[in-house]
Amino acid sequence: MKLDFGYGKGIQSVHVAEKHVLKQLLPLCTETTVSEHDEIERALSEPLGCPVIERLFKPGEKVAVVISDITRPMPSYKVLISIIDRLNKAGIPDNDITVVSALGSHRHQTQEELVRLAGEECYKRVRVVDSDPDDCIRFGVTSRGTPVDITRIVAKADRRICVGNVEFHYFAGFSGGYKAIMPGCSTPGAIQSNHRLMTEAGAYAGNIDTNPLREDIDEAGRMTGVDFILNVVLDEHKKIVKAFAGDPVIAHREACDHLRKMFGVPIEKRADIVICSQGGAPKDLNLYQTQKALDNAKHAVKDGGVIILVGACQEGLGGSVFENWMRSAASPDELISRIRENFVLGGHKAAAIAMVLKKAEIFMVSEMDPKLVKSIFLKPYSTLSGAYRAAQKKFGGRGTVITMPYGGSTLPITE
Repeated sequence: MKLDFGYGKGIQSVHVAEKHVLKQLLPLCTETTVSEHDEIERALSEPLGCPVIERLFKPGEKVAVVISDITRPMPSYKVLISIIDRLNKAGIPDNDITVVSALGSHRHQTQEELVRLAGEECYKRVRVVDSDPDDCIRFGVTSRGTPVDITRIVAKADRRICVGNVEFHYFAGFSGGYKAIMPGCSTPGAIQSNHRLMTEAGAYAGNIDTNPLREDIDEAGRMTGVDFILNVVLDEHKKIVKAFAGDPVIAHREACDHLRKMFGVPIEKRADIVICSQGGAPKDLNLYQTQKALDNAKHAVKDGGVIILVGACQEGLGGSVFENWMRSAASPDELISRIRENFVLGGHKAAAIAMVLKKAEIFMVSEMDPKLVKSIFLKPYSTLSGAYRAAQKKFGGRGTVITMPYGGSTLPITE
């Protein structure tokens, strides 16, 4: 079989004996005849676990609508007007509504970015601002010790609506739900306290029921109070294919179940060799971005196996903190110990790679300098065919294979 994997703006190919291939992991076909707007309106008209916005909200209430920032794929501009119009019908005028972009630990955005994020009509009608980690109100501390510090404009609102997309998250289980509040509207210190839980058992992609980090997020969200959410599931082209509105837990869990059916691919057993790619540009611009595919691939590989990570990484490692952590550590164990002692954003990606290295070797097919790749505990290759030959040599030419050409969007699920 000739198999192609996205690599920058081109492809990397490899020939694999069909008898060795256990499974090719591909996302479910997501064709739909319903328009994005109609799907949003349907969800808002049929909320899960609570009344519609027109009945839930009352005149005189100040409402904060929390959205994702520019680094996330959520097309907030496609949904905000529908929410604002329904708030108007509830008797809440535009000047009592504030749209807050949840920055988490990211930089502040320009006016042009806020306009693009919210949409021109929304930006003209209501106030649109960034969250402010330097101006927060404390609601308390979670049972796991995370301070619930929430940006003032969200904390002081009478009502809160959270808007976002749901996708697999490599240590929170899934994005969406209360995650808009914590870490979205919090402080670096609180985010570090929550994210330090990433090394605990249960903190992995697709797990939500026994995930300590997600439990901490949800506890912080309940302490803050969220009245309504609108979460959407996007296809691989970032189009809204399904929307879920209503109670922040009930609606979110329904969205997670839908995502699992779309992008969670059951596997009967793990493979000796997993070949994965982010699908090419722009998703494999650097290792920081390509790591998402790697983390999903770890669920498909046997202990002691090989993950062949295919990503051009034309910009190298990506992220100064991430690069510093990767290049300064003496071993993967050191990275894991450091993140447990002091969670640092950027360093968490390095620790995530280290955790995969505890399970399997990583053969890196990229344009990065081989010396750099070796220095960060990976084995460098310029071609996928060369990496595959080396991997098969390790298993005497009999290694079983799982392929993940869209590794960041597909999650292997062991049956």
